[in-house]
Order: sequence, then structure tokens, then C-alpha cells
Amino acid sequence: MQKLQNYINGELVAPVGEQYIDNYNPATGKVYSLIPDSDERDVNLATEAAKAAFPKWSVTPKEERSRIMLKVSELIEKNLERLALAESTDNGKPVALARMVDIPRAASNFHFYATAILHFASESHAMEDTALNYTLRSPVGVAGCISPWNLPLYLFTWKIAPAIASGNCVVAKPSEITPMTAYLLSELCMEAGLPKGVLNIVHGYGHKVGSAITKHPAIPLISFTGGTKTGAEIARVAAPMFKKLSLELGGKNPNLIFADCNFENALKTTLNSSFANQGQICLCGSRIFIEKSIYEKFKSEFVSRAKAMKVGNPADSSSKLGAVVSKAHMEKILSYIQLAEEEGGTVLCGGHQVKQEGEFAEGYYIAPTIIEGLPHDCRTNQEEIFGPVVTIAPFESEEEVLKYANSTQYGLASIVWTENLTRAHRLAGLLHSGIVWINCWLLRDLRTPFGGVKNSGVGREGGFEALHFFTEPKNVCIKLK
Repeated sequence: MQKLQNYINGELVAPVGEQYIDNYNPATGKVYSLIPDSDERDVNLATEAAKAAFPKWSVTPKEERSRIMLKVSELIEKNLERLALAESTDNGKPVALARMVDIPRAASNFHFYATAILHFASESHAMEDTALNYTLRSPVGVAGCISPWNLPLYLFTWKIAPAIASGNCVVAKPSEITPMTAYLLSELCMEAGLPKGVLNIVHGYGHKVGSAITKHPAIPLISFTGGTKTGAEIARVAAPMFKKLSLELGGKNPNLIFADCNFENALKTTLNSSFANQGQICLCGSRIFIEKSIYEKFKSEFVSRAKAMKVGNPADSSSKLGAVVSKAHMEKILSYIQLAEEEGGTVLCGGHQVKQEGEFAEGYYIAPTIIEGLPHDCRTNQEEIFGPVVTIAPFESEEEVLKYANSTQYGLASIVWTENLTRAHRLAGLLHSGIVWINCWLLRDLRTPFGGVKNSGVGREGGFEALHFFTEPKNVCIKLK
């Protein structure tokens, strides 16, 4: 059985404690590899390597940093099939999804920041003939990057790429549930010639590795994507140490569908925004509000198409949904479906585990689930489920649906379907979320800021926002006379 290794100081090494964690294939429910059960000793080694590499890497010409990162991007593209299969095996998502979305986006992340750093500029401010101010931006030092399990390589590279592009060195922790593509990235970085210590990857549990990164005095900056509860704990530890924090946390995103929408486009995209990656994307629209005049028509078509979605072997091209990421997560999702029924909801389709045959009989599969009849403020509509479960409800006015949409503690993304241009702009300004998609979903320009409001996080990723986060500004003022 394959044993993954940590990537520290440019080499693949065993964990100091020589202990390992079982890594399950969600599609089969079987252990297929072993993950380092690292601890603070491994984090200390990684941090020392990053500290040692920082003085040279921080002054390496941006053109050289760009060249190496472009090589990593090319290698990710070259290894597309291998990485897509690894991502599917580790995460449970359909191979086709990993091939189309996850791995190309990981390559794009490296390519984008490899080129963005060449155009990154700072400001100057003239005080007429009195003085000239300009801003220097310098890398912070060692960046701690902690990423989640739902889009493993996609979100891992989303943090690492801007950090190293801007001259920092990194101590990174992938999720212990989906570590395989981060491990394979280690090999690609070695092949690309990334200098030793610039990127260090330490595998293991959050309460060991993630905690050690968060509290390490030599790591002044933390970028985290994951659950709101974990984000709160990171903030509790890191804030008194005055660390820079970027926290991309949970979502309970509303999908507002008006009667004047392009019906077919709204229906087709809503099916995707509800159940893509088994609903395990923080941007999925899990609360669907439909204008009353088209509610019954939309519900009928939506339920019919959801029932037709095949749940099965992720390697089968006909499977629209694969397995959810773990047995524990499957049980959590099923418990929320039970809660929804207790709160008075009616399950229109799904609501159960899907049993497979043969080698997939022990896998973690859940049918796409649609629930109606719930009040907007019940637990099912307020708490993040993070699975193939959505609620639907009718509305009659903008004021009513805005009340519903803005009622949760979260504010990551919103979706609006309308052909009324004035309404679209008006709602975009009134929705409490960091992202508003009008007549689309998951359409991303990497130059734009990404992040949420309220309990969905602090700070922004993406574009030059990320390069700003991973650098420290310094004002220089020169008196002219």
C-alpha cells in the first residue's frame, strides 16, 4: 500500500513520528493509501526550511519566479489524466469533473500568478512640490496555507501560487481526507526545479498540523479555507499574535429565480449549482427561491431532472454524482435530511443513501435531494449541510425574497435569474454576499476578488487582492525641499 510523504526542504520525507493515517477511497469505502500523521515536529522542520529559503527566494528576480511557476503549470497540464484520476479516487467526485474543472484550474492558478507578478505595481503620491510618497511591497516571510477537501488541488494551488509568486515561502497543509494530489504536486515541483524550502507540504490532522501552523511564531500569515468553526478557532489563536489572516469559510447560498428568467438556462444551471461535486462546493446554491407564478412548473421539471441524474462509480462517464467524501460526512448529510423532515419538510426526491454493487457496495453515495415546505429560518435553511441537498420555496415579491436570502449568518455567494436589467443591478447591491452571479453560476475571472461577508470569512483572494495579502506595504516619503 502506498505511503505518502511530506515535502520538506525539497525532499520527500517520512513523518518524524513514523505514524500514518488510513486514506479511504469514498467510492469503495476501502483504505487505499496511508497519509503521514505529522505533528508540530514536522511543522517545525518545514518552517525552518522555509525560513532558510526565504532570504534568497524573496529577492529572486520575478522573471525567474515566473519561469519556474510556468513550468509547474505546464507539468500539471501534462499530467492532467493522472491528476484527475487521483483527485476522483481521493475525493469521490466524477473523473470527468476533475478532468474538466479541478485540474485545469490548478494549472491556471499557477499560470495566472506566474504572469500577474510580472505586472504587479505599487502606487506613488506626489504632494505637489513638497514631497513624493511611494509604496514598497515586500513579501511577508513564511506563509501558512491550509486548504480543504472539496476541491483539493484547485484550492491548494489557489493559495500557494500567489504566496510564492510574491516572494514568500510556504508551509502548507492539505486536507487529511484528500491529500493525494498535493503529494503529486510535490513531485511536480521537484521536477520543475522549485528551490528547496520554497514550498513545504506537511500532511496530517488539523488539530495537530493545522494547529501547529496557526500558532507557530515564525509564521506571520495564515490563509485558510474551510469550515466557519475552524476559522473561528484559527482567528482566536492567531489574532492575539497579530498575524495576517485570510479566512474563506462556509456558505448557505441563495438562488433567486424570477418569472422573467430564461427558464431553460435557469433550470439547467440550477441543477448544476445544486449538485455539482455532490453539492460539496462552498458556492453551491442550496436555498432555491422561485417566484410563485412559475413555482409549480419549475419544481416539476427540477425534480424530474434530479431524479434522472445517475449516482454511481466516479470513473463511469454516465455518472453525474459520485460519492461524498467520507462516511462521517455522509452520515452528517443524512442526519440533516432527517432533521428537515422533523421540521416539517417534504422530500420531493432523493433523501437516502444509494447502494451500489460489487466493489462499490461500501461506498458513500447519496441521491440528489430536493426538499420543500420549510420556513426560511429553520435549521435546515440556516445551517451549512455541504451535500447534494437543496430546499425550494416560492416567493411573491423582491422584498420577501431578499428577506429570505439575507437571513443566514453566511454571505458568500448569491445567484439571481432575471432578464430585468434594473432588477439585476438593484438586487446585486442589496444581497449580503461577496459574490453575486446574474444568470450564471461559477463563472470565474481570476482577476476578481473572491470571498464572503458575515460568517463566510475575512479578506479576499484572487487577482491582485491575493498579491496584496501576501505582501506588506511600506510608505516611503521623500521631502523635496
